[in-house]
Amino acid sequence: MGELSIKIKIGEREYPMRVNATEEERLRLAGRALNEKMKIFKDAFGIDDRQDLLAMVAFDCMVEKIKAEEEQTTFSEKVGGKLADIDRMIDTSLD
Repeated sequence: MGELSIKIKIGEREYPMRVNATEEERLRLAGRALNEKMKIFKDAFGIDDRQDLLAMVAFDCMVEKIKAEEEQTTFSEKVGGKLADIDRMIDTSLD
């Protein structure tokens, strides 16, 4: 598939972009998620300024990203530890 010209609306503004057809749905989903988070922050804190809302959403997304990376690292370390244990058990049983 080729590139598509699409417009993603974020905070009452449309952003035209050229995207790979395989990425279109992911980008549209991201746009909807941003708008939903902006609405949540607007309703929760009574903020109308779009720049402030976008900054809060960006900050929230970065916190979520860092948390996910930490969880992934912890998971990888646990899996690595378990694999090392299994490897030791195999080595012991072969001796």
